[in-house]
Amino acid sequence: MKPLSSMPVNVLAAIRGVFTDIDDTLTHEGRLEADAYGALERLKQAGLAVVPITGRPAGWCDMVARFWPVDGIVGENGAFYFAYDHKARRMRRRYIQDEPTRAQGRAGLAKIAARVLKEVPGAAVASDQLYRESDLAIDFCEDVPPLDEKAVERIVAIFQEEGAVAKVSSIHVNGWFGDYDKLTMSKLFAREVLGCDLVADKADYVYCGDSPNDAPMFGFFPNACGVANVQDFVGRMEALPAYIANGRGGAGFVEIADAILAAGKSSVLSVNHHKSLPR
Repeated sequence: MKPLSSMPVNVLAAIRGVFTDIDDTLTHEGRLEADAYGALERLKQAGLAVVPITGRPAGWCDMVARFWPVDGIVGENGAFYFAYDHKARRMRRRYIQDEPTRAQGRAGLAKIAARVLKEVPGAAVASDQLYRESDLAIDFCEDVPPLDEKAVERIVAIFQEEGAVAKVSSIHVNGWFGDYDKLTMSKLFAREVLGCDLVADKADYVYCGDSPNDAPMFGFFPNACGVANVQDFVGRMEALPAYIANGRGGAGFVEIADAILAAGKSSVLSVNHHKSLPR
């Protein structure tokens, strides 16, 4: 991971959009602070695409898509995207699985939840589980006393023993049935909402994240950026971001947004200056 300050200005100036995790990337110690939210607003006002990519539930994502300065949101680690059309007053909901498949998955996840609660003392079903469509979130430090790494590994193992995918975030172990992740749905969102081919255009987008469930995104985006707390997971991730900010959580996200916006502004000023030179 190279310092964010080493990212070339021309690369920053070419960025067309920002995909970002929410928990401990936009937030700090469980809160979305004004500076981080303001950075989202400034990116959007500058004409960049802004897309949160989160493990949080459908119920939360409906609110984010409606009220935040974003183009849409990918939720439950890639189970769906929501994008709100403000002119039409219509929510576009795109699921990667149909409802019968999701219902079958929820039945299997209920069995896993029972096992986790029995076998891993101190673990809890996440308080936002009621609002989920496709996955099971097991809380290991958000609303419960933090569990040690061995307990988290056991939770992951239980998911896998039952044939589910499991990913570790900074607060939850999320699990689901199905061959998808954050990157799978981000590609669909880019094509269907942003109108771009993310595979061909990935250098034009930044992904910001902090934890192991961001690894597919870090490995895909050549200009991915981690906030400083990504260092807490070094050695436990399949891929790391190319660049890292100095600040943790939302403060790091503000650094990344400021770098992109400053480079874009410098590029515009340079073009305008060139146009104004005598011929």
